[in-house]
Amino acid sequence: MKKIEVLGTGCKKCVTTAEQIESVAGKLGIEIEVEKVTDPAAIMGYKVMSTPAVAIDGKLVHSGSVPDSGKIEAMLKA
Repeated sequence: MKKIEVLGTGCKKCVTTAEQIESVAGKLGIEIEVEKVTDPAAIMGYKVMSTPAVAIDGKLVHSGSVPDSGKIEAMLKA
């Protein structure tokens, strides 16, 4: 199971990112655990300057926009 962290303040883009990741993972049959991280100190720990951002298993893989489904699929399969 992959641990996905969606980093952001809880804005609409952050919520959309989490929903899209869950949707793509479901279609691919990949088990994930999604956690929404809103603590500014935790977000800065990843050196994120713009949100939403996505970390998978503790590694930052995307930041600054809502990733499209193709990008999400690639992130989950990596």
